[in-house]
Order: sequence, then C-alpha cells, then structure tokens
Amino acid sequence: MSRQRDGNVTDNTAKTGTIGALAGARGIPPLMIILYHFSEGHHYTGLLWFDRIAARGYLWVEFFFVLSGFILTYAYGHRVKDLLQWRGYADFLRARLIRLYPLHLFMLLTILAMVLLLRSLAHVGGYVSIYDLPWHQDVSIKGFALSLLLVQAWNTMDRLTWNGLSWFVSVEFALCLLFPALLYLSSGRLWRGAALIAAGIAGLLALLATSEHGLDITFHNSVIRGLCDFTVGVGMAVLFRAVKNQRIPAWTHSVVQILLLLLLGYAVTSTGWAHTGNDIFTVLPLMALVFALAFDKGILARLLNTKVPQALGEWSYAIYLGQATWLMTLRFCKQRIWPPPDTMVLGMRFADLMWWLEPLGLIIICIAWGALLAKTIEYPAAAKLRQRFGRRLDPQTFPTPS
Repeated sequence: MSRQRDGNVTDNTAKTGTIGALAGARGIPPLMIILYHFSEGHHYTGLLWFDRIAARGYLWVEFFFVLSGFILTYAYGHRVKDLLQWRGYADFLRARLIRLYPLHLFMLLTILAMVLLLRSLAHVGGYVSIYDLPWHQDVSIKGFALSLLLVQAWNTMDRLTWNGLSWFVSVEFALCLLFPALLYLSSGRLWRGAALIAAGIAGLLALLATSEHGLDITFHNSVIRGLCDFTVGVGMAVLFRAVKNQRIPAWTHSVVQILLLLLLGYAVTSTGWAHTGNDIFTVLPLMALVFALAFDKGILARLLNTKVPQALGEWSYAIYLGQATWLMTLRFCKQRIWPPPDTMVLGMRFADLMWWLEPLGLIIICIAWGALLAKTIEYPAAAKLRQRFGRRLDPQTFPTPS
C-alpha cells in the first residue's frame, strides 16, 4: 500500500486513478453471496446472528451495482461527449463486453457440459438428474439463447436460467446500455448528484412496496433493481468529485467507516428476518460504505488495501460467476455420494458435521476456482480481445466490480 499524502487520496490513487479500497472491497460481496446460496439451499444453523448475516447475503448485490455506477462515473465523467456520440457509445459498449462476456460465455458452456454429463450419469444409473428435479433453474434452449444475448434477466424468463448467477451480468449489460444517459443527467451542478441518489433510493422503496421477497429480485424486475442501485452510485460519484480534494483528517474517515460498519451490523442482526421491507436498512449503510471508502483513507481502507483483499477483489467477478459450478457439484454429492444425513461419523450425525465443513470448503474452493478462471480465462481473453479491437474508451486502471 502506498504512503498516504495529506490530502484525501493515496499516492497510488493520484498516479493511477485506481481506488485501492474499492478494489479490495469488491472481493467481499461474492463470498457473502456464496454463503447465502449455501444457506438457502441447505438450511440455516439455528444460530440466529449467523443466520441473519447469511440470509442477507443477496443484498451485497446492491453493493456491486452501486460500486459499478460509482466507478464508471468516476472513470468516464469527463468523457460525456464521447459517450453521446455513436462511435464513442459503440466503443464503450465494446469495452464493457470485452470485460463481461468471455467469462460469462465460458461459464455458460461449463454449465451446459455439466447438464449433459449429469443427465447422462442419471440415465445410466436410473435416477433423476439434479437438473430435472423440482425447483431447479431452467436449462431450456430458450434460456440458453437468451443467455447468449445477455437478455435473460430482462423479464424474458419466469425463473433463473442456466448459470443462474449470470442474471447479474445481464443486468450489468443493460446498465451499460443506459449509462451514457445517466452520465449526461449527472453532468453539471452538484444538486444533480443528490437528486440521482434520492431517485435511486425512492426506486428501491417502490420495489420493496410491491415485492414479496424484499430486494431478492433476480429474473423479474432485476433491471429496475440494478438501475436504482446504479443510479445511487452515479450520484455518489458526482458528490465525491466535488469533495475529494478537501483536506479531511484520516481519523475522520476511520470514524465514519467504523460507524457505518456498526450500523450495518445493527441492521443485519436487529431488523428481523431477510426478504422484507426492512432490507432497506441493510442496503443504506452498504451504499454509504462505497462513498466512505472512495477516499482511500481510514482504517478500513487501509485493511482493504492489503494483499488478501486486493487479490480477492481482482478475482471477484470470477468467484461470483464460477460459484455455480460448485453449488451444483455439492448438490450432486448430496444426491449420490454423501451417506444418509443420520449416519454417525466421528460421533456426530453426518449432516451436523458437514454443515460447517461444507460452507467452509465451498468458500475455499470457489476462491481457488475463481482465481484459476481469472488467470486463465477472464484476463487472458480480455487481453486478446483488446489487442484485436483496441482499448478506446477502456481505462486500464480503474477497479470495476464486473
């Protein structure tokens, strides 16, 4: 981590444009989402404080979308005219697709291979494949085609399809299409930033008023959900641009960050169960953390600038998209490999023993798999595509959550 200056950004931020704390922070959401998916699919522990943390894992998607809006505005705020021209708009979309699409395509084909393999094994073994059991995601030709086009979460399906996690990529693509308009709206006076934040939060409240599942909105109205979060991030970037060079003592940043963490902890543990209108109380401090960390200063920012969070942040997109491989593998193991839940192992019921071993192992293997995907698929593919098509309107150093 670089030496900090008297101002509000580190030397590294000033030189490269990269906000180290946000680059590290983006490694947290995928891990929380993995924990959520495991807990939803394999029951909760009964340990109330832990279960409430796990049950709200889906709300870390809000952090992702806010971060995306913030960073894109931070990176492209001075290039509004470019993005409002057809060539600039096309170059921007190409740059974003180069970032998003290769890994998405690889994971889509990976899930296709898993479907074919596990259905073949089920046919030979005379049992029902996990992909043909009730409550499983769609694996239809229609869903595959929509996934190829990145429109599978645009209210085009009645459930998640193929790599269910890719609904996020579909929404992110929609937000990229809309981004120049939002960037235009954010240009000019400071009040526009505050108005965008208010509009985004109002939109989330409207969604909560009509949703039966809180903000756990994926295949239906997910673009609206993402747009609300993204708009808040755009507005925050406008405010940040106005105050980032103010000389605020480092201890002030630390105090704000600690207070936001305490507020987040209180909201998670004290506002009832997840999937209700109370989701907003968790989302608000999560959103505020993006702004608080953007100055790259303070105790939490320093922690996020260390080696492990930075590595997780670099692999975050691959960890997030790649988790489907192992969630499905775990489901297959429970169906065909693990012994019955009441089997005694080391003096414990197998189900009780594995409840703690499974999520720990799942997180470790998803991190390792994400690192492998990032190093062998995501970044090499993007590098080759940039070499072929160029880097116009593709900043090389800003941290993007997608």
